[in-house]
Amino acid sequence: MSLVFRTALCERLMGNVAGPELVAEVSNAGGLGILAGLSLSPDELRARIRRVRVLTSRPFGVNLWLHPGLRPPADVAKIPDATVRAVQETLNRFRERLGVPTTLGRPPAVPDVIDPAFAVILEERPALWSIGLGNPDPQMVGECRARGIKVMAMVATVEDARAVAARGVDIVVAQGGEAGGHRSTWVKTPAREAASVGTMALVPQIVDAVPLPVIASGGIADGRGLVAALALGAAGVLLGTRFVATRESQAPEMWKKRLLEGDGTDTTVTDAVSGLWARYLKNTFTVEYDASGAPVLPALVQSAAARDIFTEAAKRQDPGHFPMPTGQSVGLIRDLPGAGEVVQAIVREARDVLAALPRRTRQV
Repeated sequence: MSLVFRTALCERLMGNVAGPELVAEVSNAGGLGILAGLSLSPDELRARIRRVRVLTSRPFGVNLWLHPGLRPPADVAKIPDATVRAVQETLNRFRERLGVPTTLGRPPAVPDVIDPAFAVILEERPALWSIGLGNPDPQMVGECRARGIKVMAMVATVEDARAVAARGVDIVVAQGGEAGGHRSTWVKTPAREAASVGTMALVPQIVDAVPLPVIASGGIADGRGLVAALALGAAGVLLGTRFVATRESQAPEMWKKRLLEGDGTDTTVTDAVSGLWARYLKNTFTVEYDASGAPVLPALVQSAAARDIFTEAAKRQDPGHFPMPTGQSVGLIRDLPGAGEVVQAIVREARDVLAALPRRTRQV
C-alpha cells in the first residue's frame, strides 16, 4: 500500500495551510509529503524545500501548477473594462459589509513565477515533481528524469490521463469530482459539472487507459477509502482535506471547526474565488457571488482582486467570507490528530478492512 499527501494550498495571501513541518511529518510516518509551490518566489520555495530536508531524511515531493493561464499570467491590462467593473462592483458588496475600502480599479497582476520555480525544483532535486492543472512539456519531463526526479501529474478525465502519459510522466493521479480544491484540468470548461467524474468511476477507467501507476484522489479520508482505491486498481491514494484538520496544519481555526462540523453536502464547486472551478465549503461569499451572476476574472487574477476581502475575513476569523478548499470527505473528519497519526491510522484501518473482507464476503 502507498499513501501520498498533497499539501492543501489556500492562495498565498492566506498562507500555506501545510508548511514544511506537516510535509515532513507525513513523510516521516511513511507517506509521501508534497510541498505546494504555487505563488512562491524562487527563494521562498528553495527555503521551504530545504526546511523539509532539515525535518526529514525521507523522500518528499513539490507541487507546481502548469495551467496555461499562468505561463505567463494573464495581462490584466487586456481584461475588458466592463468585466473588471462588474467583478469589482460585486466584490464591493462584500467590502462594504466588512468595512474594507471599495474600488473599481484593475486588480494587480499575478506574479510570473512558474518557470523560475521549476528551475528551483530541478536544482533542489526532490524525489517527486507533482503537477496540477497542466500538461508538462516533454523537455520538462526529460530534465526531471535526468536528475532522478519522478514526475506525477493530476488529471480529472481519461483524455487528460492519456495526454500526460504521452508526455512521459511516471505517475498519474486520478482526481475524482469529490476532491477539494481546483479541478485538475488545463482548459476551463463552461460548466462546473464538467470534468467531475466520481472517483469510483474515474479511477478504473484511467487504470485501463494508461500503462502507468495510478493514484486515486477525491473523497478519501480513511483506510476504507485506501482499500477501495486499491480494489479499483490504484497503486495508492492522495489526500488533501484530511490533512487540513491536523495539528500541524496552518489552516485557521474557523476552517478546522467547519471541517469537524460539516458533511459531504456542505461543499460547492465555484469559480468565484480564483477564476477557475474549485470545490470549497459553501459560505456567504460563494453563495452570494454565484447568485449575482457576475463574471469572473482569469486564473488567480480573480483571487488577487478579492485578496482584501479574504485577508479581512481571516483577521476577523469570519468563515462566511474566507475561502476554504474542501472535498466531500469532510463528512468523515471528526478529530484533529497529528499528520503522522493520520498516516498511521489510515494504514492500520486499511489492514483491518482487508483482514475482515473474507468474513464479510462469506456473509453476502
